[in-house]
Amino acid sequence: MGNERAGFLDRFGLSRTLNRWDRALQSPGNLTPGDLSAMHGQMRATRNRIDALAARTETEMLARARPDDGIDRPDQCDWAERAAPWRQKITPRGHVQPGSPLKIGGGVTLFHDAAHADLTLRQDPVPSAIRGPAFGLVIEVYRFDGSFLSLVQDLPDAAIRGLTLNHFIAVHLRVAREHPIEIYARLNVQHGPNHEQIVRQFDIRGDLGRAEFDLAYTKINEKRLEKAWLDLILEGPEMNRLAIWDMVLLRAPRADI
Repeated sequence: MGNERAGFLDRFGLSRTLNRWDRALQSPGNLTPGDLSAMHGQMRATRNRIDALAARTETEMLARARPDDGIDRPDQCDWAERAAPWRQKITPRGHVQPGSPLKIGGGVTLFHDAAHADLTLRQDPVPSAIRGPAFGLVIEVYRFDGSFLSLVQDLPDAAIRGLTLNHFIAVHLRVAREHPIEIYARLNVQHGPNHEQIVRQFDIRGDLGRAEFDLAYTKINEKRLEKAWLDLILEGPEMNRLAIWDMVLLRAPRADI
């Protein structure tokens, strides 16, 4: 088994690098402080790259182990995607007393308006009974003197390519709340010099929530679409624990009336 592993490392040139470091550290007295510092920096950079690649590898393994994505698509749905932190491993996994803004990975950014944000955010594996997502985001809030906490998700190009006023965009949540809390979704669409915002409160029944945006009632210029993003807004989150076990965005043509 050891020889097989060494052969695998040799294929990517890692074995030679590890052996070179090992040989150098067998006689550390021959290394100058500058040598040690440079080697340490190379090791840290290599470890960071390996950690990132390991996360991507784990994501691919999980995707293959879960061929059914569990997304409930409406008729004629032409785009659907589970937001990245719910389908791929992010690093670092957790944050304590984060500032604002904070990029947590996968195109998601945390925002809040608190001067004192005593909270934690971490990515956890989903409970085995939940079908579809591989991970969830768990937010625990203690002292918090702000009015809101939000997660901002950038929408990919595929979400706005071919988007028309005949579409609706929906957001599906699976969330466990320690105490009742109002959760809002705000869709932002940049079209030319103009910026359209639509706000909807989630209709949460049990642990499932849904918010829907009908673009027919907007003034979006279909020919000048540039980008779009979604704000997931938690109002008054102090002394609460939320486990957001899934977040899916999708679009489909609205039904003819």
